[in-house]
Amino acid sequence: MGLREWALGGVLLSPFLVYVLLALVCTGLLRLLVQATPLGRWIWHEALFDAALFVCLLYLVVRVLGAA
Repeated sequence: MGLREWALGGVLLSPFLVYVLLALVCTGLLRLLVQATPLGRWIWHEALFDAALFVCLLYLVVRVLGAA
């Protein structure tokens, strides 16, 4: 996909928006998986865990899809 902007009706859209949405969906799915297993009991601060998980997944998404 690369990190180039898209022109949609004269408006430039950043591909980072797609990366953020993809990371958000992956974060939600992983969060549901963690809550369904006993690993969820080991999370001390859920909001910090969610934020850290989102940032890590966003890094991975940009690293993998932005490399083209």
